[in-house]
Amino acid sequence: MAGPYKTIWYEFSEHPDSDSCWSLSTGPDGRIYAAACAETVPGGVVKVVRYNEQRDSLDYLFDLDEVVDDPRDSGRATQCKIHYSFVPSMSDGILYMATHLSGPPIDQPAYSPWRSWHDEERCFRGSALVAFDTRTDKVLWWDTMIPKEGCRCLLHDEERGLLYALSYPRDHFIIYDIERHRRRDIGRIGSVNSQVLFIDAKHRVWTSNDYGHLVRYDPDKDRLETSPYVLPHNQVFQTGWHSVLYDAVASPDGESIYAVTWIAHPRLLRIWPLEGEWGRVEDLGPATQERDPTVPMSTFKDHCGGLVFAADGQLYYVASRWRDPVYNPMGPEHKDLEGVVWRLNPETLEREEVALLERPNAFAQYVSRGAIDHNGDLFFGHVGRPRPVGIFKMEMPEERKKENAHLPIRMWG
Repeated sequence: MAGPYKTIWYEFSEHPDSDSCWSLSTGPDGRIYAAACAETVPGGVVKVVRYNEQRDSLDYLFDLDEVVDDPRDSGRATQCKIHYSFVPSMSDGILYMATHLSGPPIDQPAYSPWRSWHDEERCFRGSALVAFDTRTDKVLWWDTMIPKEGCRCLLHDEERGLLYALSYPRDHFIIYDIERHRRRDIGRIGSVNSQVLFIDAKHRVWTSNDYGHLVRYDPDKDRLETSPYVLPHNQVFQTGWHSVLYDAVASPDGESIYAVTWIAHPRLLRIWPLEGEWGRVEDLGPATQERDPTVPMSTFKDHCGGLVFAADGQLYYVASRWRDPVYNPMGPEHKDLEGVVWRLNPETLEREEVALLERPNAFAQYVSRGAIDHNGDLFFGHVGRPRPVGIFKMEMPEERKKENAHLPIRMWG
């Protein structure tokens, strides 16, 4: 294993109910922001957290329910999480964020958006869009962006002043005009949400549907278009269904997008969106280990996420590794599950294992998002048990760092 790569675990100790960190992003100030979510706890809320490099600790900025006037004890489904929905605004230092649903009311064990859709007392009020000024640490304004639904993922087209979102549970494509505070619903994509949106140089916004096809919104045509081609997938036990995009990051030159699919046996892809009618998709192969498909297993084990480019121009990501009765890459001295940080060379496509993510008391195989701060260190959000969860920092060697390493910044959650 190459190195040295020191990894440090930061627990959300001031939010003991936190059970997931879905969103972790670089803010317009080059600092790392994370969402300490509490999505399975009755009355649970999300706290917005920022890494403090001077104190090497976490600052808890605010509770989301308080700043959007949607109290955790209202009896409604709660503002429990921010799900892949931090996006920066570089011109004014604002970090936009939008909330998602799943947290049950304070007096109920679970929440179903369909069951409570017409229940005014129980229904989720809607995805709250928040504009947070990273220069003054103040919430400037908020709005209900998607009534009754959550925001699965968010993207910012800063040049045109637009936010793009996917709603849950209806899986609709939403456009929000920031200046006018107006929402447009362009239509339904499918039944299984994609987990990411990305944008190309023509301002077209891309995602995927639940049958594994790329979907694109072209603002010049003002409509959604669907590719006739199915994204690469395992040919042995998959058809492409549920091969939605999970995570995506632009190459430093902006020419291509590196992405990974979700949910079982994820694959790495490289997408060239400007080539041909539907771009060019390269299959870079499985992101996780081979496994015996005849043996049932939890899809929570078989996961890849946290794609981020570092200052060295290399792609880093986290893939799970586990014991398998046939394809077992782990010796007896290892845990049954672990999260492996890999480095991929974009020129040679060579992969190298560089670090392991380890919590003191639990497995760390499920990473949601990765980000790079202005110093060049990498951070990863973690989902798992026990509560509370937290984030990882991976300190990069000095020769792989540079000033303002977070630029060009990622514009989607």
